[in-house]
Amino acid sequence: MLLNLKPLNSFAIATMLGFSLLIFTCYIFFDFPSITTSPIPIPTSQTQSQTQSQLQFQFHPQSDPQPFQHLLNAFKNWDLKVGCVNFKQRNEGLVKKGGNLSSLQVGDGELQCGELKMEHVGVLIKGWTWIPDNLDNLYSCRCGLSCLWTKSSVLLDKPDALFFETTTPPSRRRTGDPLRVYMDLEAGRKRSGFEDIFISYHAKDDVQSTYAGGLFHNNRNYHLSPFKNNDTLVYWSSSRCLPQRNQLAKSILSLLPHHSFGKCLNNMGGLDMALSLYPECAKDPNASPQWWDHLHCAMSHYKFVLAIENTYTESYVTEKLFYALDSGAVPIYFGAPNVMDFVPPHSIIDGTKFKSMQELADYVKALANDPVAYAEYHAWRRCGVLGNYGYTRASSLDTLPCRLCEAISRRGGRDARAL
Repeated sequence: MLLNLKPLNSFAIATMLGFSLLIFTCYIFFDFPSITTSPIPIPTSQTQSQTQSQLQFQFHPQSDPQPFQHLLNAFKNWDLKVGCVNFKQRNEGLVKKGGNLSSLQVGDGELQCGELKMEHVGVLIKGWTWIPDNLDNLYSCRCGLSCLWTKSSVLLDKPDALFFETTTPPSRRRTGDPLRVYMDLEAGRKRSGFEDIFISYHAKDDVQSTYAGGLFHNNRNYHLSPFKNNDTLVYWSSSRCLPQRNQLAKSILSLLPHHSFGKCLNNMGGLDMALSLYPECAKDPNASPQWWDHLHCAMSHYKFVLAIENTYTESYVTEKLFYALDSGAVPIYFGAPNVMDFVPPHSIIDGTKFKSMQELADYVKALANDPVAYAEYHAWRRCGVLGNYGYTRASSLDTLPCRLCEAISRRGGRDARAL
């Protein structure tokens, strides 16, 4: 028996060795994907992205430091050395329209009036929603369409559509019932499964709503300081202490002088300390402060604002970035890989485009000491070179009522056939 099994054992061993050799060969010559992913890429010395010196669109800081505090004086220097004519020439084609438009629903600008089946649309908001009450209004939209957007069934007892955000729409709709609209502006874009129209931040969904609108800025002190801190360069505030975001923030803030006002990595000795430094930022001196009511005013005292998204997701560009832009600071941004599709030309510093955090920090420090190069980041606003940003604002919550009513009208409202 033993002699009869030897040939079989030899064959089995040879087969196993051959199979192992095959696996080893595949491992060498084929690139298997990694099972680990990072929500937001953190620049390291091994990162293969373009470095600051390779980014042709950036205006490079000069080598001789010229510390400055007065923003308006920096603008005057930029006007003398660069000017809007040169800036527009460098961004030719982006003065009135942007580059890549696939991230925004710009096609809405080509609405054909004949597509509308209704002259008036009523939308009733159901349940609690993040949408502020002052969006309630009667709107005059394109093609003579009127749109009533309200949370009151007294004003709208027979709505053409019901709007849901934090509650689930009815599981069944019959012809003659209002259309069901569901909105999710979070990164996951989770549908309810029962909606007829879905709203998210992404252009691929039925109706897009970006975070760039002014309605996200209600109840704020909008006093903006013309003076920038010269010793403390970066503002950061976060009170949702996600481990990965904290790690990223710490890696860059450890290299730059900064103030951190939130619960995460706070170095100010407590919350709401911004009002101790900048009492003029108080919205109402007689009321208890809220974290949001002095946000823009406090940010405006800094040359840079660190803006880190919760997740690294295409088109998920939130108020964290737009707050910084509106405050007159330069955002240092980590988030959506296609962020440049949403912002004005040369308006933000994309932290993921640097080879390492040290390189990013060196660039920020050099920029802070060059008034002309720093002013370049504000040229889009002063020269009217918006690029895609005009479309970003046009696709925001501010314009959602009319754009949603147009979508409802195209479907016929209550007369739309039940699926």
